[in-house]
Amino acid sequence: MSNGVLALLGSGETGPGMTRVHRGLLAQLDDVRAVNLNTPFGFQENVPQMTEKLLTYFSTSLHVDMGALDLRNFESASAEQRQSFKDGVRRANYVFAGPGSPSYALRQWLPLGLTEDLTAVLARGGVVCFSSAAALTLGRYAPPVYEIYKSGSGLEWLEGLDLMATVGLDCVVLPHYNNAEGRDYDTSRCYLGERRLRLLEEMLPAGTGVLGVDEHSAAIIDLDARTLTVKGKGEAHWRLAGAVTDFANGTVVALDELGAHSRRLDTLVIDETPVTTMVDESAVAALRDAQQRLVEALGAIRADARARGDYALSDRIRDAIVASGMTVSDGAVSTK
Repeated sequence: MSNGVLALLGSGETGPGMTRVHRGLLAQLDDVRAVNLNTPFGFQENVPQMTEKLLTYFSTSLHVDMGALDLRNFESASAEQRQSFKDGVRRANYVFAGPGSPSYALRQWLPLGLTEDLTAVLARGGVVCFSSAAALTLGRYAPPVYEIYKSGSGLEWLEGLDLMATVGLDCVVLPHYNNAEGRDYDTSRCYLGERRLRLLEEMLPAGTGVLGVDEHSAAIIDLDARTLTVKGKGEAHWRLAGAVTDFANGTVVALDELGAHSRRLDTLVIDETPVTTMVDESAVAALRDAQQRLVEALGAIRADARARGDYALSDRIRDAIVASGMTVSDGAVSTK
């Protein structure tokens, strides 16, 4: 079985430039089973709206019916909800996560053991596509970007998911590498600025590098070919031991040139224990039938509300539907 692809997006995950990147990644899959992870923005009040926006983008721009996996808070989630989230990740072959807070996401994903689930996706030839805040979590360490930038917190590194170790790279991932929102002050290097990044680099263990990805750009790592390809408007950047190497759009670089250790995922031990169910088949069939009737009723009520111009009620129904893990598109409701 071929190993998969790890795609790191610097930003602009729903922009025109990244649509081409998503399309190229999806084209590698025979039967697309795509999911979105809402955890990075799970602390926000507009989780349903953000989820619907992402699902609508994939449906409209990429013609992909993406499922919504919900894990907003590890502690408040039940053991069944946590396992359901992990199982949903492993069943997928296109796992996407994007905007939000990297430090918040790590507080939920580390105790969940998400790294092993993402590794399983890659080992089966799937795609893990993380953008912006989510991409920050994938390195050995991650900086608490917004705490430093917005709250004045001290410089430190947080433990990361270290999915980069699966490709043999000991590194930190920095999206938004060329950010220029500050105009008259330095917000590059994912809002840290060059000065603070250099101070943080001095705190890293020897041999740990930094992989920077510009905004509206992607660093696509093919685990079988053992290459990193740069796509999009900007560049990727490799920093190690004080040296910085820039890779322009279109560049293909061997991972070995970055000091990666050769590693195939099929040599890793992945728990393939099937999930057992405590519900018999007749109960499952009855539950599915009841869910389908609920889906049809909700769709009819929402369509009637929209026809009467009661968009407030329609939006409330939509938010409840999305929060429950179902999808809404142009008035239609479906289960995943």
